[in-house]
Amino acid sequence: MTTRPPPRILAIAGSDSSGGAGIQADLKTIAMLGGYGMTAITAVTAQNTVGVQAIAPMAGDMVAEQIASCITDIGVDAVKIGMLHDADIIAHVARALEGVTAPVVVDPVMIATSGAALIDPEAIAALRESLFPRAALITPNLPELGHLLGRKLSTSAEMVEAAEELSHLTGAAVLAKGGHTSDARIIDVLYIPGSAAGEGRAVQFDHRRIDTPHTHGTGCTLSSAIATLLGHGQPLEHAVRLGRNFVIRAIEAAPGFGAGNGPLGHHAVRRLD
Repeated sequence: MTTRPPPRILAIAGSDSSGGAGIQADLKTIAMLGGYGMTAITAVTAQNTVGVQAIAPMAGDMVAEQIASCITDIGVDAVKIGMLHDADIIAHVARALEGVTAPVVVDPVMIATSGAALIDPEAIAALRESLFPRAALITPNLPELGHLLGRKLSTSAEMVEAAEELSHLTGAAVLAKGGHTSDARIIDVLYIPGSAAGEGRAVQFDHRRIDTPHTHGTGCTLSSAIATLLGHGQPLEHAVRLGRNFVIRAIEAAPGFGAGNGPLGHHAVRRLD
């Protein structure tokens, strides 16, 4: 009996020295969900649960070389893009992905859980222009969605409208994450564009708030989980549903490491239903 090979997932993101977010969270998630993880590291960070102490971005051409090395030899079934520090890296990533038909999930990482800025402000326009049109899915949290559209968002109703607006601007599906609202439950909204204007639809997901400070790397984990599930051939809506379940289980299993916002318990997730 032949065994189906694992989906090949390329994570393009920064390195988190403490292991909670970035490439490290991506690889843990991909492995737990049965994927084969590959990486293109965009920056090296010195960080932990209490903050980001230093950032050293990679040269854009080096990032592109890492991507090419993976794609031309191993191949790729899905791509997850996380922290891209500056416009030069973004331009190189966009060019390196030309011709790639596998689904691309873009997590527009701008601010760490600790509040530290992780991206050059000038890079935000480059993200919108160069990478978002290539994305199958964009996964901003509420502050990131507000940055991308140039206005402050605070309610779930504003989030739904903004997700639809970003989807129309980019042509990509948008998963707007509502953890920063004041709602009693966490409400996320997936907006899936239609083939013509006005034909899109919004799908709402919600779950109870988990009273814990240990949420470092939730965005990285969710986006890499969705990418892995898309690589397995799951439809987008189901991939989002299962990806969210993975994150919830990992938060519940957080080991409690560190003095601040600790990492998730990726290692402990054995079921998604």
